[in-house]
Amino acid sequence: MIAKKICMIGSFSVGKTSLIERYVRSIFSDQYLTTIGVKISKKELVAKGQNVSLVLWDMEGKDDYSNINLSHLRGAMGLFLVADGLRRETLDEACALQSVVDALVGGIPRILLINKADLTERWEVTDDDITRLQQQGFGIMKTSAKTGHGVDAAFLALTEAML
Repeated sequence: MIAKKICMIGSFSVGKTSLIERYVRSIFSDQYLTTIGVKISKKELVAKGQNVSLVLWDMEGKDDYSNINLSHLRGAMGLFLVADGLRRETLDEACALQSVVDALVGGIPRILLINKADLTERWEVTDDDITRLQQQGFGIMKTSAKTGHGVDAAFLALTEAML
């Protein structure tokens, strides 16, 4: 079995923990609990015919990653940058993280997740924003931790990119 460490980073309350809970345990809770430090979960899957054990690092939300804990990112083989489609500023913050992460761990596979796809009619993030970021090289997927939309596909896509 191959083990792969994935870090999930983004601003406060974008749904990082909820996405992991949906993926690992198939549950969703409306209760917001702030992650302090890092929470580690595991999930096994088969990707490209290989058994893979994902070690998922749910890092606390921050609006300023200039003091990101280097030890949490060390050894990461994949990364989810997470934004909340309802709050445009979280998309800007997630995009700004790319250069910070590159400086710390290099160009590891990553996907920008725009969460809360069940509420797209209220999104501040526009299709033009998404198109512009895709043209800049961002891999982007829309997810909903609440409904599960795109969650399994996102984890599989990142796992396959790491193999």
